Amino acid sequence: MEVLPLVALVAGCAIVAGMARFTPVPAPLLLVAAGLGAAYVPGVPPYTLDPHIVLPLLLPPLLHTAAVDSSYLDLRANMRPVALLSVGYVLFATLAVGYVAYLVVPGLSLPVALVLGAVIAPPDAVAATAIARKLGLPGRITTILQGESLVNDATAITAYKVALAAVVGVGAGWMSGIAEFLLASVGGVGVGLLLMVPIHHLRKRLREPLLQNTLSLLIPFVAYAAAERVHASGVLAVVVVALYLGHRNWQVDFATRLQEEAVWKMVAFVLESVVFALIGLQLPVVLRGLGEYEGLHAAWYALAVFLAVVAARFVWVFPATFLPRVLSERIRAREPDTNWKAPTIVGWAGMRGVVSLAIAFSVPIGVPHRNLILFLTFTTVIGTLVVQGLTLPPLIRRLRLPPRDQHAETLAEAQAQSEASQAAEDRLEELLSQPANALPPPLADRLRTVLERRRNAVWERLGGVNAQTGESADDVYRRLSREMIGAEREVFVTLRDQRRIDDEMLRALLRRLDLEEAAAYRE
Repeated sequence: MEVLPLVALVAGCAIVAGMARFTPVPAPLLLVAAGLGAAYVPGVPPYTLDPHIVLPLLLPPLLHTAAVDSSYLDLRANMRPVALLSVGYVLFATLAVGYVAYLVVPGLSLPVALVLGAVIAPPDAVAATAIARKLGLPGRITTILQGESLVNDATAITAYKVALAAVVGVGAGWMSGIAEFLLASVGGVGVGLLLMVPIHHLRKRLREPLLQNTLSLLIPFVAYAAAERVHASGVLAVVVVALYLGHRNWQVDFATRLQEEAVWKMVAFVLESVVFALIGLQLPVVLRGLGEYEGLHAAWYALAVFLAVVAARFVWVFPATFLPRVLSERIRAREPDTNWKAPTIVGWAGMRGVVSLAIAFSVPIGVPHRNLILFLTFTTVIGTLVVQGLTLPPLIRRLRLPPRDQHAETLAEAQAQSEASQAAEDRLEELLSQPANALPPPLADRLRTVLERRRNAVWERLGGVNAQTGESADDVYRRLSREMIGAEREVFVTLRDQRRIDDEMLRALLRRLDLEEAAAYRE
């Protein structure tokens, strides 16, 4: 691909995603719609989805960002529902949707139908995470959806390989399928376990933030490539490494964490925007290859598969939610009680995405009904993103799920900060009592003031607000700090313009102010 179309794609996606922040519609839906519209604009080049690019180059960093931001402890606490969705549901959907397609489409063999089922079985990691962030779902539901989206791609890709082997007559059989699945899953987890400790050790040893961030960008690709090299699941390897690094991120240098957070936010924003736009841009490619399946027959097949995808998720989610609780007293005691509302949201949040399309495009040319697989995958992805994506927010509002308890979370944060500040105060007094750490009283008092400010900041959010501005004392403090720093910044720029300081000194002074402003904002 030429450079200009690629730049235009990224720029256009960034603009649409930025505009979505000012609308009630989630960014993924606007990006898909923009891609559909742009696909037929004269002069827009064809953007063909290449699975050799999407799977090894786009999927690892997207999974890495989602896993690093996930909570290992929350995922471990919800391992049962996550495993039932990411493994059990994907296999069930492969069989259920494949069998429906086999019954509906004349001439479609069962192995080919199972290939289609495996392709569209996994809900999309990017879609689930983006929609969950936008809607502010309750914590446990968000954890379950994120955990499912981290692992289900590995299950689907393995199921696809097994079904494809049955189509081409290589290794078709239950035992070979189970062996393939075990190799992918156990091997992927094993590669992740082997890599995570050395990588984390290297991250701690490096002291240069630029080298640290370069390593950070390479980690998901290294983990994915290493696992795929031994025919294991690169997806699972990336997830295992990222979960460990995220859980241990506090051990890395603070400058690295600040830069790394900014870098990965930018990377995730660009990649998420591009992959959703690419979904819409595939419409001309899919329709050109449809061939004999056109008109009302193709529309009926697409509707039947879409309904099967939606129904299969509810058929699995409700029994998987309530049946283990009925059968096991231990599960009832360990997990919080639930009602029909939570599984309804989980069942309706099964949007498909770019991974399904990438797998579909990887179906070898010559496989029977390949074009139909592409078409039904495309219509299912678009259907779930549009129908479920647009109706999920009003459904959540209608069900009136309990929101996150902001007051309780702020109170817990304040109590944690109070305990940490007390430990810091004790450590400060211990250090100041040593002759080697002697400080002039004003500087020692400044350290105590900063500590007291950090201790009180969270408690102030629980207090009253300014009658004129509606701000808490903490908000006013931050605003005044920014105003003060802004005044200093203007003076430094004026001095540079008057040639009283040079640009190098200006950059050093501005960086110091930037760090102070960031510290004031984070307090």
